[in-house]
Amino acid sequence: MTAHALVVEDDPDLQNLLRSVMTNAGFEVAVSSTRAEALAAVQDREPELITLDLNLPDGDGLTLCRELRQVTDAYVIILTARSESNVVLLGLESGADDYLRKPFSTLELNARVNALLRRPRVLETAGRSSTGGVLAHGDLVMDTDRRTIEVGGSELGLTKLEYDLLAALAARPEQLVSREELMIELWGASWRDRHLVDVHVANLRRKMRPAGSRVQILTVRGLGYRLHEPAS
Repeated sequence: MTAHALVVEDDPDLQNLLRSVMTNAGFEVAVSSTRAEALAAVQDREPELITLDLNLPDGDGLTLCRELRQVTDAYVIILTARSESNVVLLGLESGADDYLRKPFSTLELNARVNALLRRPRVLETAGRSSTGGVLAHGDLVMDTDRRTIEVGGSELGLTKLEYDLLAALAARPEQLVSREELMIELWGASWRDRHLVDVHVANLRRKMRPAGSRVQILTVRGLGYRLHEPAS
């Protein structure tokens, strides 16, 4: 089955460039120039990958990213020419998986896309319980076949990357997992922005706390993270 990609970009030249890159990567590509078109295309195409410009004629790309996260778990790569120091942080907090600053090279974009699509699904090779595709740690129950995580019977609304990050920690509970290990597992050996890990961990914590999970993602200062279940 052909994978679908959605290019959200209002610049015609960049539209053509991104369409060419995604087509060469094996995607069937749809292009949207506005927020409204993008939301409609996601419902129609169900893309596996979205490239998202932050400056759109009918709305802010950060708002659109949050809206997309309500309806799709597609990988989202933000492409931005904005120079504000916090724009990347805001994009990741809005649900994006990765980012590139404009102007960018097509080789780098290809590398980022391939890194996302090739990420190992860590729990598929981790130890499983007697129920087969289900792994439990504390009140977290992970169905590795359906790629869902529940707390108290309610499913957490995680992105693909958030699932893989939590799965990477759950595969070795109570053990320190360094930022470098997580970077390699989730983004590949060529990508070294450790800040990405910190932002996505913060996003996970914000989703786990309201769900009432007792399991915590602890920071081991200067080293990495550890999935911990407090004693009763």
